[in-house]
Amino acid sequence: MRRLILCAAASLALYFAAFAFVLHRPLSVGLLRMEMDQKLARGARLASPKLVILAGSNAPFSHSCRVIGAMLAIDCENGGVAVGIGLDDLFARWAPLLHKGDIAYLPIEVQQYDVSAAQNRMDMDGAWLFYRNRALLWCLGALRTLAGAFGNTMPDGLEALTEMAAHAAGLGHRRALLRAQFDRQGDRIGTTLATADPGFLALLHRVEPSASAIADGYGTVLVARFVRTETARGVMVIGGLPTDFNTVPLSRAAIAAIRAAFTANGGSFLELPNHSRYPRADFYNSEDHLAQPCQYLHTIAVARGLAPLLHRQAKPPSAAARALAGTCPPVGRVVASSGRQTAEPARTPPAVKIGYMSTNK
Repeated sequence: MRRLILCAAASLALYFAAFAFVLHRPLSVGLLRMEMDQKLARGARLASPKLVILAGSNAPFSHSCRVIGAMLAIDCENGGVAVGIGLDDLFARWAPLLHKGDIAYLPIEVQQYDVSAAQNRMDMDGAWLFYRNRALLWCLGALRTLAGAFGNTMPDGLEALTEMAAHAAGLGHRRALLRAQFDRQGDRIGTTLATADPGFLALLHRVEPSASAIADGYGTVLVARFVRTETARGVMVIGGLPTDFNTVPLSRAAIAAIRAAFTANGGSFLELPNHSRYPRADFYNSEDHLAQPCQYLHTIAVARGLAPLLHRQAKPPSAAARALAGTCPPVGRVVASSGRQTAEPARTPPAVKIGYMSTNK
């Protein structure tokens, strides 16, 4: 029995040591980690007042700091990386960089609100924090630390060995890849409609959570806590809806539950008339990922909606931004309509109605 206990203890010690100090995935997880580090470094250099967009991948794919910053005459960093990085982790990293007068816009993916505390503990960032930043992991709580410590499996170890060998051989140039995928303000670029995959998009049918699931979700608890804390520090926190297919309606009750997470805790909320829903053909490779022309179209509407909340005058978008947004969908694209083939005209950003915005200051 004593030998069994000693063997089990040695196995655990070897497991923890391997994943805490040696094994890691530099080409997959490491790419996301480098993306976040770059965004945090740029955000730290911005003077106040600045605007930071925080969410998962909906932030960089469907929103453009380049457009918002120019239209509102404010420095902007697109801080979103991916769903699967816990909201507690995201907020803990960005909170020290936000100061009085700054603005945080949060078009958080709907599925992030209804996660449970257990699901949040098992987010993918726990394992990489256990390897890279155990001090931050501990700050997220003892249970989060325990989940991060046990967050790796045998396949993860094999993938780590493969990626480490490939990286050591000079394969997978992460910085070059990030430069090709993101601009200097953290926006996702190069997601053209021509390279989108309509066949794959047609297979996506996500069911949105109910209003009660959103209201009771642990993600909502984390959002509400962030709004209260940052608002008390003089940071303006504005919620928003993520982009999704217009064939997937979000109920008024669900929208109200999301809005309440912000307005009931001192923040504000921006709701576009179309509820940030767009035709499936406007997306690149996921419900949360608009192709770049449609990213610009949506962002122009968001900038116009944010302007009165920030007491700023929205400038017209640049000619280049207007031209790119006008190709969502491309001018002259032939679409089926009632059995006839018709040419679809260029799109313009949805008009923003102030009545659709709820604020509680």
